[in-house]
Amino acid sequence: MTLESVPDRYAVIGNPIQHSKSPQVHALFAQQTRQAICYERLLAPVDRFADSVHEFVAQGGRGANVTVPFKLEAFVLAQELTPRAKAAGAINTLSFSAAGIKGDNTDGIGLVRDITQNAGVQLKNRLVLLLGAGGAARGVILPLIEENITSLVIANRTQPRAMELAQQFFHSGAPVSSAAFDQLDQRFDVIINATSASLDSELPPLPDCVFGPQTLAYDMMYGAQPTIFMQHAAQRGTAVRDGLGMLIEQAAESFFVWRGIRPETALVYRWLRGQL
Repeated sequence: MTLESVPDRYAVIGNPIQHSKSPQVHALFAQQTRQAICYERLLAPVDRFADSVHEFVAQGGRGANVTVPFKLEAFVLAQELTPRAKAAGAINTLSFSAAGIKGDNTDGIGLVRDITQNAGVQLKNRLVLLLGAGGAARGVILPLIEENITSLVIANRTQPRAMELAQQFFHSGAPVSSAAFDQLDQRFDVIINATSASLDSELPPLPDCVFGPQTLAYDMMYGAQPTIFMQHAAQRGTAVRDGLGMLIEQAAESFFVWRGIRPETALVYRWLRGQL
């Protein structure tokens, strides 16, 4: 094998990491776009994330995706941040070059593309309800606002945390407000579940009035079967969608950041859905 034929190395870094579908997704992207890359899983000890990244760079790594529990550590580690990374306060995409480590966050654009392009639901002039005030919620706020939504309400079990998050984006171009779950009293066009409740088969305690026949209820979690949040929304006559498309779209954006080529995602989506 010649030096020119050695593929560029990328990885997804997390702990745990064996469950990650990212290597399969990026292998399909590389095959589709004829890019010579090798993408692997990298298990980093919980107390050695930075060391693991530097070791990977020293071994020739060109970029990495970052998953739990290291997205905040990646934010601190990065020497340069994109605007969407700054807004998110967390990193899921690292790029390595002679200039140093650059951090980006593609989660929000992945969500927006899945809703608008794959689900065919426009966000412009829509009322959006975002459930949760953690890292997953924070990462999607700016991309949602950039779609010219009418308003965004952040709802959380503890309203002070939602209020704090809403205040950070209050002057960003769209009315952003906060509420406790029991304070919600209107119907929304799009409801996004950014909590981890579905992992534990739990439901955010939402009043039925938030759902309507024209509402899209979107859960960032995904699985072989609809999540409990999706089941609950569907029983109220609401269209539902899980986060598998978001996973693939954020990966496609990372691929574009690294390679300058945007892969097609529809075939990858169908393949991965069949693997669940």
